[in-house]
This record gives sequence, C-alpha cells and structure tokens, in this order.
Amino acid sequence: MRALLKRLMPRGLLARALLIAVLPLILMQVLSAYLFYNSHWDQVSKQLSLGLAGDIAILIDALSAMPDPASREWLFNEAENQMEVTARLEPDGILPNEPGRQTALEGELRRALLRKQITKPVRIDEQMRKDRVVVLVQLADGVLRLEVPRTRLFSWTIYAFVLWTLGTTLILLGVSTIFMRNQIRPVRRLARVADAFGKGREVANFKPQGAREIKLVAVAFLAMKNRIQRQIAQRTAMLAGVSHDLRTPLTRMKLQLALMPEDEAVTALREDIHDMERMLGGYLAFARGEGREKPKPRDLTVLLSEVVSRARRGGGMVELETEGDLRIPLRPNAIRRSFTNLIENALRFANRVTVRACRRGGAIEVLIDDDGPGIPVDQREEVFKPFFRLEASRNPATGGVGLGLTIARDVVRSHGGDIVLNEAPAGGLQVRVRLPL
Repeated sequence: MRALLKRLMPRGLLARALLIAVLPLILMQVLSAYLFYNSHWDQVSKQLSLGLAGDIAILIDALSAMPDPASREWLFNEAENQMEVTARLEPDGILPNEPGRQTALEGELRRALLRKQITKPVRIDEQMRKDRVVVLVQLADGVLRLEVPRTRLFSWTIYAFVLWTLGTTLILLGVSTIFMRNQIRPVRRLARVADAFGKGREVANFKPQGAREIKLVAVAFLAMKNRIQRQIAQRTAMLAGVSHDLRTPLTRMKLQLALMPEDEAVTALREDIHDMERMLGGYLAFARGEGREKPKPRDLTVLLSEVVSRARRGGGMVELETEGDLRIPLRPNAIRRSFTNLIENALRFANRVTVRACRRGGAIEVLIDDDGPGIPVDQREEVFKPFFRLEASRNPATGGVGLGLTIARDVVRSHGGDIVLNEAPAGGLQVRVRLPL
C-alpha cells in the first residue's frame, strides 16, 4: 500500500504543495455536498411531494362530489389557476398494467400519495416533457390526467449548490496555483544556478529571493560557492607558485652542470633534472586545469578536429567521427588539454585510436577507443589518482608523470561531466567522456 501511494504521489514540489493545500478543501466540499443532499435535498423533495399529493387528493375528493360536467369544468379551471395543475378526465380510460421504471422522483411522490390515503393506481411520467410532470390516476369512471410544472416536485437549489461549490473550488485552486508558483520559482531558480555551478558555468546576478527558508538555503549556497572557488584559487596559486619557485634553482643547477666536465655522474644528474622539469610541467598543467578560464559556447566538433589533427601531425593514427550539433558551453583550453591528454595516452600504448562524438540523452558523449593492451579492471580507478603510473619506472619512454588522466577527469568534472574507463570493442581501452548540455 505504501509503495502504491508513493507511485501515485506527484513528483514535483508544486504539485505536492497544491495537493496538500487543495485536497482538504476538496474533501470538505464533498462532505458538505453529501450532508446537504442527505438533509436539505431529502427534506425539500419530501415537502414538495407532500404538497402536490395534497392537491391531488383534493381534486380526487372534489371529483367524487361533482358528478356533472359543468362543475368538473369549473374545478379544473380553478385547479389550473390556483394550484398550477392542468387537469382533465379521460372517461372510461384504463391505465396500462405493466409497471415502468421507477425514478427517485416518482418514488417520493408515490410515498406522499400513500400518506394522503390515495391508494388508487397511479402512473407518473416525468420523461414526456422536460418542464412538466404527468400524473395519471385511475378513477372509477376514467383516468384523471394531471400536468404539473416540474418545479412543484424538484428544487434547483441542489444544482446551484453544486455549481457554487465547484466554482469556489476552481477559484481557490487557481489562486493557490498562482501563489504556490511564486513560492516555487525561487527554488527552481536556485536549482538552475546550482546545476550551472556544478557544470563549471558562470553564475551571475543571483540574489536570494522567496520565503525566509528559501533565502537561507540560497545564502548557504552562495557561501559554499565562494568557499569552493576560494579553495580552488588557493590550490591553483599554490601549485603555480611552488612550480615557479622550483624552476629557479633547477635553472642554476643546469647552468652549473653545463660548466662541469661530462662524466657518468653529470649525465645521471642531468637526467634527474630533466625529470624534475617534466614533473613541474605536470604540476603547472594540473594547476591550469582549474584556472580562471570562462565557459563559452563552442563547437566540440571543431575542438576535437584540432586535437586529432595535432595528434596526426605527431605520427598517430587517429580517426574522428562526429554526429549532430555538438555546441556546448566549454572552457576551450581546458577541454582541449583534457582530450589531448586522453588521445596522447591512448597513442602511447596503441597503434590505432578512434574518436566518436554524438548527442545522447541530455549530454554529449565522446568515446575514445584504442587497440592497445587496456587497463585491468581493478586499476581503472587507480589510474586517475595523481602521479599514479601502471608502469613503475620513471622512464619518459614508457609514460608521463602520472597526471594526464588526473587532469583530464578534473577538467571534465569541472564541467559537470565524468570519465569512465571500459573495455573497447577491439579489446583495448575505451574512454567514455560525458559532458552535460
């Protein structure tokens, strides 16, 4: 039962708020209508039926005391003028014996006639005319036909009450919808701003609005956003500063080594300095990955074509396939560096690389497949850690400093996306990059 209610409940906050506000109102209106029908409607119908039954009883008794046609004509005229009853006698008439379908109105009138001691056969036809009801009474000398306005038996107050109830409910629902939409609008705006910030896009001109609680949430979000940006800026500045400061002593060491006579120790020291420079370059690239570059609408097809062309000029066999419109807000330099790292990493271990990009759902998906040895399943998350290398040596020919995939995922996640490693159809590694639109 709980699972069923959970499925039936609306998903949106606006719909749920309206349900909470309007459902009690609807239940109250339904209960009021039910009580009104059971009390007022029954009482009114009963009194109207008793009034008409009394008039019919008077006419039947008067006809028994007035056998001559002139007196009966006078009685019928008086009945029409004073009682709103059009009466005429059908001499020697006989009511049909088959019973018809009895309605609620007919049943109430029959009960009223019985209370007035009228036990003669009666037929009531309320379908012949919409505005009048025909009552047929079997008398000894014929059938008494009586036509009365429907208002003598039916009160239109029930329809007025239903229309009033429905009208007020719709008006209150409209007012509640307008009010709740105004209250929900700041929540939706906050959600859009949070989503844009999570995708690394610019969040400008956002001010806390709405109810007090919503303003508190917006203020907390702005404080969190500022703390995150401040932390990123501090880390970027620290990495850049450390890398820059270390370049000065390395330059002095290179100058001193250039003046020293060439031997095995000098050569080894020169290689160590070269490795340190490569590591510092990796630090700076990692720091620039979270720089202050602003997102701009860019065509990912053009950007991928530039990266692939550069890889081909370096001797790599890379194929590119794109499909559809791939325009998306990007930090172009950071994304270019990310895809460059991914493609260069694939070419380092494979002979052939295929890059495919297309729209899928609410995102752009880029697949980079290679025919290399791949990465073991238990190490596919480890390779994203800074300075982690599958090959344990620091030989430049067998790999970099271990920051390529780290920088790539860092850049993609700063755009709100992610990178996942799988097995390629050719047996190598497949890198799946997903960038939300």
